[in-house]
Amino acid sequence: MEPHEYASHDAVGLRQLLVAGAVSGADVEAAARRAIADVNPALNALAGPLLADALDFSADGPLGGVPFLLKDSGPFARGVGFSAGSRAIHGAVASDDHPLMRAFRAAGLAALGRTTAPELGLNFATESLRYGVTRNPWLPTRGVGGSSGGAAALVAAGAVPIAHASDGAGSIRVPASACGLVGLKPGRGIVPGSVGSGFAGSADYSLGYDFVVTRTVRDSAAVLDSVSWPPTASSRLLADPGRVRVALATEAWSGAPVDDEVAAAAADVARTLEWIGHRVSEASPAIEGEAVVEAQLLAVIGAGRTLLRAPVEPNWDALERVSRAAVREATNATTDEIRAMVAAGGGIRRSVDSFFERFDVLVTPTMAVLPPAHGTLDYDGFAGDCRDWLREIFTAGPFTAAFNVSGHPAISVPTGFSRGGLPIGVQLVGAHGRDALLLQLAAQLEQAMPWSGRVPSVYAD
Repeated sequence: MEPHEYASHDAVGLRQLLVAGAVSGADVEAAARRAIADVNPALNALAGPLLADALDFSADGPLGGVPFLLKDSGPFARGVGFSAGSRAIHGAVASDDHPLMRAFRAAGLAALGRTTAPELGLNFATESLRYGVTRNPWLPTRGVGGSSGGAAALVAAGAVPIAHASDGAGSIRVPASACGLVGLKPGRGIVPGSVGSGFAGSADYSLGYDFVVTRTVRDSAAVLDSVSWPPTASSRLLADPGRVRVALATEAWSGAPVDDEVAAAAADVARTLEWIGHRVSEASPAIEGEAVVEAQLLAVIGAGRTLLRAPVEPNWDALERVSRAAVREATNATTDEIRAMVAAGGGIRRSVDSFFERFDVLVTPTMAVLPPAHGTLDYDGFAGDCRDWLREIFTAGPFTAAFNVSGHPAISVPTGFSRGGLPIGVQLVGAHGRDALLLQLAAQLEQAMPWSGRVPSVYAD
């Protein structure tokens, strides 16, 4: 199997070839390794060399033998080293599998290596002092989003069909938008260990969700079917969702300006859903931008505590500037301040819950801007405090973090492209437990506004 043949298939397609005996697992893995080697020099998206052998997986799983990559975000896979994107962490190795990693193995995903991430995952740009800049396969002078940027770059470039990603404020959806991918953040409690993954004992303030990025809706559905219980995704993907009540919102709750092309892409999705037969109105949940900042500080404190409770002593002098601020926040936050953050999150949850009493789905842009140039979000050079940093990154991605706080499922779909050919993601958010509905609507959009025919300039062919 040649890399261009391999890259022409999504994960479901590769599995079908394997089941039919048209290709061997060894051939698929070899093609994946060649494809990764072909594109990574242009992208800088690998966090170190590939593993000598794929991690153990169930060959009989529903995705048995499909190549896969892990994000360098924390202790995730037993025996695999990690640094959380930080040059301050060396020699850390996961002692056990994260619950979702156990599910990935059972599904049959064959992990071959790790992808780059910014330090502690606290950036919407995958640029760190440890790994340098990860470049966008559509235009290498632009960023890939963050924090799952290495994963998104390699999936978009055809190196693997699926890669592990995690999302504490938008870190699945923002890279999916920047790289032209499908990025689902499942709802709270849908997948194993869906909130709280970092170092042992640090999950108390996490708003993070682990899942994947993919090129097709059916791949995201197949993974969700494989790791959630009961299975709810691909088995219902072709079911008619009926007439859905859709709300469109293109103004950021923070007041951040939204690029005209980005807003137009969201409006195009709303018009397409209306054309399909859904009922569309303009409406938005009552969310205050500063409340999102306040609630999201819990995740920053959680990130700081990952370092304070790390299984190996970090090199504190090697931390980047915002990480040092996160450690100070984790050390100095008072009980009253924590209560205020929790209260802010409670207000957001109640507001979003109330909104979904009137609507089934909310459509927004995923990012407020086109993929920014490298260095736009300068993690090590930023001089403000943690609140200021959150306001800074929310100028690029103001639409995603509220739904980490509220726990609602959300997906970014790559329905739009700028006049200059850069991908634009549009976010769909659903009520609690409506992950399958989001995938059904995403599948309708994939058929009505197909994106599979467009591939980036850096691609495994």
